[in-house]
Amino acid sequence: MKKIVFVLSIFLWGALAFAQEYKEVNDISYYSEKNAPEGGKERCKLDVYYPTDKQKSPIIIWFHGGGLTAGSKEIPSDLKNKDLIVVGAGYRLAPDTEVKEIIKDGAQAVKWVYKNIETYGGDPQKIIISGHSAGGYLALMLGLNKEYLEEVGIDNQNLLGIVPFSPQTITHFTERKSRDISELRPIIDSLAPLYWVTKEAPPVSLITGDREMEMLGRYEENAYLARMLKLAKHPYVKLFELQGYSHDMTYPAFPILLREVKNMMEYQEKDQR
Repeated sequence: MKKIVFVLSIFLWGALAFAQEYKEVNDISYYSEKNAPEGGKERCKLDVYYPTDKQKSPIIIWFHGGGLTAGSKEIPSDLKNKDLIVVGAGYRLAPDTEVKEIIKDGAQAVKWVYKNIETYGGDPQKIIISGHSAGGYLALMLGLNKEYLEEVGIDNQNLLGIVPFSPQTITHFTERKSRDISELRPIIDSLAPLYWVTKEAPPVSLITGDREMEMLGRYEENAYLARMLKLAKHPYVKLFELQGYSHDMTYPAFPILLREVKNMMEYQEKDQR
């Protein structure tokens, strides 16, 4: 009899877990009507995907890829139904918008999340910024150069972490193209995440594809950033190279991102003791 009760309780627990409901709210403008920049009303919107009956949920802000010249906001399917909130953020694009202004769009999206995510059951102290390629670049620029978030009243050290997928860590190629600089000429200036190496940054986990299959030097850029952060005594830096995968490596990277959400939450709890 006890065995039957135990099996039934396991079954019911599984059924309840499976019954977790999620909702998605789309096309929320993160600029106010009067403060929206030119082109912002169309592009500067976000979608929020959230569990309906949970509180203090961690949040992933996901910036789409596309070289800062293409793409649109998205909620990756591999991040759905995972007991967390996913915010898919759009932003203005080059060449109509300068790269610096695109990063400022990202900061405004983060600000919106900080101010509003509790309405959806989220914990503003558990925000991870992520994204693929150009989206990963935005995540790094927002997390490492504290000035962008400071402008909107946020301390970058309050982020739970940064987990970019195959980001550019030198000055982005779209910015270099606007200056007629060859893709084969690496530049590290204020629009390069590498320029902002410091130990005073949130936890960082870098994910790239295979160094022999990635975009130009992409693994090596990330390896150099990881090394410099460690030399700067940053306490939480990881680098993952996904062997056998090219730049389009999001599928095997998503489980790493989900694992890092848990790892960074545990790290945050220890750090606060």
